[in-house]
Amino acid sequence: MFQLFLRARTHNFLKERFGSERGFRARSPERDAETDRSRIEAIMTAIENALHTVEREQLGLNSRVEDVLARASVTIGNGDDEYLEREALDNHHHDLFDKEIQNGQRRLRELESQVSHLKFIKAAMLTRFPDIRGLPRLGF
Repeated sequence: MFQLFLRARTHNFLKERFGSERGFRARSPERDAETDRSRIEAIMTAIENALHTVEREQLGLNSRVEDVLARASVTIGNGDDEYLEREALDNHHHDLFDKEIQNGQRRLRELESQVSHLKFIKAAMLTRFPDIRGLPRLGF
């Protein structure tokens, strides 16, 4: 009996103290839509930033690999028996260039894979959330 009395008093105290008499109130649909929109916008912005970063890295690395290929072609020479008479230092440089080219091409393949995955994620987001296309800030 005492517990029921205490529970009722506690309820009344909390009701007076914190204004529980207002009851449940939900946000407006406009505010919900803006919250949803900002969430999706944050995800799309992150995808776009990652895609641009990968593409910039890919561009820079591609130009560096082409530069190494050009330098390696100079060390190889253009004679028929060049590989027989090549200096040891030229062989060493050729081996270094070969290793750099292989590493660069491996990384380019990885970056190409990342670009395709990020484009897939972007396309999936755009199909799941078609309203995101109309956002002027994102430019999709």
